[in-house]
Amino acid sequence: MINNRATIIPSKEGLAAHGKMFPSVVTIMKDGVLIGGKAKKHAFAHPDRTITAIKRKMGSDYEIKIDNTRYIPQQISAMILRKIKNDAETHLGQKIKKAVVTCPAYFNDNQRTATRDAGMIAGLDVVRIINEPTAASLAYGLDRSKEDLNIAVLDLGGGTFDVTILEMCDSVFKVLSTSGNTELGGIDMDKKIVDYLLQELEKENIEFKDKI
Repeated sequence: MINNRATIIPSKEGLAAHGKMFPSVVTIMKDGVLIGGKAKKHAFAHPDRTITAIKRKMGSDYEIKIDNTRYIPQQISAMILRKIKNDAETHLGQKIKKAVVTCPAYFNDNQRTATRDAGMIAGLDVVRIINEPTAASLAYGLDRSKEDLNIAVLDLGGGTFDVTILEMCDSVFKVLSTSGNTELGGIDMDKKIVDYLLQELEKENIEFKDKI
């Protein structure tokens, strides 16, 4: 918060939106870990070393093995949070010890616990887990409205989509209803486009040795 307003801190490697885009992508190479924009660049060249949409796996028993090392979702998420923490410290010129972390409103207890654990692994004291629609409403300053409001928040991200109905009364938000799809996001749309293009190219007898 700067001057009582939510302010986006730019990432070091952001390439769009004036450096404020931060893809939740991790590429684990033999000589180090790439996170964010750099990892996204390596996704096509090293798909077996790149993890995307890890939020879908939070709270599950999913694990990925790279170079004989097994990683669970909390560890991958922690890498992303640690990078954000480091960028924030560089931008602000001070250490970040505490954080409020957001998650989809439909996350269950296991998913929320895993999210908190990821923050702890990243070296953060997670003082609170709040719903992403609530965070978005706060960022837009709706809590300062003098009216009681019913708000619909649509959140379409890279890996998930959710819709939440919020009630705001006396500047307090209450989730009335939420629904979502953890398997619907920008990456799924990208895949559909790629699949369509491959089909069209194959009609022209242009084949690929490896499917994308």
